[in-house]
Amino acid sequence: MSLRRLYETTFIVNAALEDADIDAVIAKVTSYIENHGGEIKVVEKWGRRRLAYPINKKYNGFYVHIEFESMPNNLPILERFLVLEDTVLRHLTLILPEKLKTFRTQKALEIGKAIAEAEAEEQAKKEELAEKKAKREEAKAEAAKAEAAKAEEQETEKNEAKADSDEQEPAKEETAE
Repeated sequence: MSLRRLYETTFIVNAALEDADIDAVIAKVTSYIENHGGEIKVVEKWGRRRLAYPINKKYNGFYVHIEFESMPNNLPILERFLVLEDTVLRHLTLILPEKLKTFRTQKALEIGKAIAEAEAEEQAKKEELAEKKAKREEAKAEAAKAEAAKAEEQETEKNEAKADSDEQEPAKEETAE
């Protein structure tokens, strides 16, 4: 009786294909693994990248990484499928040791924590800037209120002065008569 093992396969798809065609190739590979008793754990699309050297006169490829569990006797079948698939330029299948799997998850957690801390720091800066902006707006509003009050006070003083001068003018007219 064979044990199911954890494998990882990285393959390069011809980057000249359209995105829909690349997705179809990925779906074809994953369904092939599942049809032969495998269980897909992770599918990572690394995207289009320049190849280190030309493969079949191609300079770019779309990288795909798949982690799956399967019986060891199914691996040669998958390898043969990948070799015969025209759109797959290169592939590599390895047994994924448990230590490496735990290391990758720890690394991902550390990166996630670092990203979360950076996002929290950025959010704090944004809040601080918003607070400063609110204080500036408040100060501007208070200055505008003070200026409006001062202008109103000056206007009332002018009106009072004008009213006083209007009262004195009729008195002068009466004395002139």
